[in-house]
Amino acid sequence: MAPPSGESPLGNRLDPHLARYAKRTHGMTASEIRSLFAVASRPEVVSLAGGMPNIAALSMETVSSTVANMLATRGQVALQYGSGNGDQRLREQICEMVGLQGIAPHPDDVIVTVGSQMALDLITRIFCDPGDVIIAEAPSYVGALGVFRAYQVDVEHVAMDEHGLNPEALRETLKTLAAQGKTPKFVYTIPTFHNPAGLSQPQDRRMEILQICQSAGVLIIEDDPYGLLGFDGHIPQAIRSHDSDGVIYLGSFSKTFAAGIRVGWAVAPHGVREKLTLAAESAVLCPPAFSQLTISTYLDTQPWMDQIKIFREVYRERRDATLEALTQYMPEGTTWTHPTGGFYVWVTLPEGMDGTAMLPRAVTARVAYVPGTAFYINGDGRQSIRLSYSFPEPDRIREGVRRLGGVINEELKLMHTFGTLGAARPSVSSQGSTPGPDVV
Repeated sequence: MAPPSGESPLGNRLDPHLARYAKRTHGMTASEIRSLFAVASRPEVVSLAGGMPNIAALSMETVSSTVANMLATRGQVALQYGSGNGDQRLREQICEMVGLQGIAPHPDDVIVTVGSQMALDLITRIFCDPGDVIIAEAPSYVGALGVFRAYQVDVEHVAMDEHGLNPEALRETLKTLAAQGKTPKFVYTIPTFHNPAGLSQPQDRRMEILQICQSAGVLIIEDDPYGLLGFDGHIPQAIRSHDSDGVIYLGSFSKTFAAGIRVGWAVAPHGVREKLTLAAESAVLCPPAFSQLTISTYLDTQPWMDQIKIFREVYRERRDATLEALTQYMPEGTTWTHPTGGFYVWVTLPEGMDGTAMLPRAVTARVAYVPGTAFYINGDGRQSIRLSYSFPEPDRIREGVRRLGGVINEELKLMHTFGTLGAARPSVSSQGSTPGPDVV
């Protein structure tokens, strides 16, 4: 293929292979705020940005003894190739875990993946051609949007309300698409302790969404990494518990054990599971046996539900600190969600404010967040920001929210003085800093 007119066959000096890339790489773009997160990784900055699990709440002695036990009993298996759909014993244990959410799969319905992010990638890969349509609630998980972009999928956002994905908005979107001769490949939703909104769908809402999708013949992708982390101990019943054929359920050990272990799963109808296994084998041959057997040994030998209760308490304390600080420091006109589990609070700024434009000033004030635009495919969400309370200590959270409140008040003064947001905004440089973690 000839390079675009005027372009060297070797692309350009920065990337000599530019002209050779596949068209789908056009959707693989770096975040416009990545350089700011490099600054946010500095210790003097309070980061309320990345949704990192609080690994300090997990005993390293327990992890060490678990790994030692696993190596002593199954070491040769752990260091060898394994099955493409995952270790049999771990799949049985996953079936026991998802039973807490009302799901009753057979181990053959489960495919183990390298985190649930890989499952999202595989699902989009096997279902979607470039130009296909999927539906995602708005706002939506930034990692999912990255997958959809990479596969050149057209995303139709459906609005959320205080109870999550809005059924009436979903009906209208399906009706509009049908009038255009389009059938979405699936509806993507995080019904429990949503990332980024922090909301949960009540059971009647879940049933209504399921019935809408069943009537339209549309598959549901139910992403549920936070389902066991309800602060009151209540575990909501999954949408998948009501339909084993029309819902693919995704889960992960990243939030209930450790993100670095990179073990997730998909519970899927038989035919889909076969396709997922083939796609996974072509991508990684098999998920890492070492990680799987570490998790399996942990589940077999440790009181893992007690550890989940510890995580719940840790995150509830941090949620409380966040909400108390927001009440104390946010100016009039600022609103926020009140999560009952998970990692996130969704903040809506006063009228006319732009969270993306405000971020450089916030980082200068030594506090970081994720602008709402990161969670929309179309650039919407400028008046919103996401705060993650999962990682910092409560006092650190309070200080971060105090700094953020000061930034918002300064922005409001600028708006009143200049009639526009962010006048005379100082620049922020990431030169010499080390990259921070990806936003999740």
